[in-house]
Amino acid sequence: MRPFVPYFRNPHLATLAGNYWRRNLDELRFPVQTRFYDTAPDVQVLVHSKTPATEPVAQLILVHGLEGSSSAGYARSLAQAALEAGFAAHRFNMRSCGGTEHLSGRTLYHSGQTSDLLAVVTQISRQQLPRGAPIFLAGFSLGGNVVLKLAGELGTSASELIAGVMAVSTPIDLAACVRQLDKRSNLIYARRFVSRLKERVRAKERLTPGLFDLSALQYIRNIYEFDDRFTAQAFGFGSADNYYATQSSNQFLERIRVPTLVVQAKDDPLIPFAVYDHPAITSNPHLRLLAIDQGGHLGFISKTRPRFWLDQVLVNWVGEVRNKVTAGFVS
Repeated sequence: MRPFVPYFRNPHLATLAGNYWRRNLDELRFPVQTRFYDTAPDVQVLVHSKTPATEPVAQLILVHGLEGSSSAGYARSLAQAALEAGFAAHRFNMRSCGGTEHLSGRTLYHSGQTSDLLAVVTQISRQQLPRGAPIFLAGFSLGGNVVLKLAGELGTSASELIAGVMAVSTPIDLAACVRQLDKRSNLIYARRFVSRLKERVRAKERLTPGLFDLSALQYIRNIYEFDDRFTAQAFGFGSADNYYATQSSNQFLERIRVPTLVVQAKDDPLIPFAVYDHPAITSNPHLRLLAIDQGGHLGFISKTRPRFWLDQVLVNWVGEVRNKVTAGFVS
């Protein structure tokens, strides 16, 4: 693996650069297919799929982060790298994301909502029977929590659907990461997330009047308060504390039974690296933590070529695992 040489050594600059750096996705060479998948009664999720010119040798399902969508830069550049490597790329939108509020019934999404992803994985798997390219999941930030949690929930049965999992800049301990986000140094991120979450609630209320009590929105100052007042109540968790305790992927890590790569920058401003001091990281042979000194949150912009270092790491890892899967053994 090529060593990572950070373009930005300041974690906040790295984070912002990762978000705003222009990333190309060739729409002419790889036309997009827009697909809607039924995942629950009155619920559909949007997936943007692309296939290489030849029969794909693997399939990647990419899951975005909090208040993101399939158009996120990291999803676009990884999709491009995957397609050039001969993989199909499916950019998954969480429930109500990507402009699909009108397709989410009376619900939105939450940080541990794995049912929609499982439904899409199952349908994609069935579409390529009897024998198809192995499916890999790639989750970014909150999406990383979703893919790790799903792999742990499936346990030994995961290999029937997926060949491997990748999680990048993942808040495996939701409570710890919400506390981290509330620090003064992270004010710019917290305000942006809260503002977007509030607008999502307002948009949903316009579509489904009476679903939320909007009068409470004006009192919400941070993510914890939003989750305690809206997310926890909407999904029956009762409180933000119980929501975080039940939906954090850290409690599912020990049960993962497919090859899993976790990429995390030690200087991530949104995720305290201490959350990765978890017994499963060393005890579970299916887990590999790739800890990078610098990179920010979903940053990893390289000073040397290739600029998007992370994409090559993930694509190369998929190729290695895919070769083992097709050879009939997985380590």
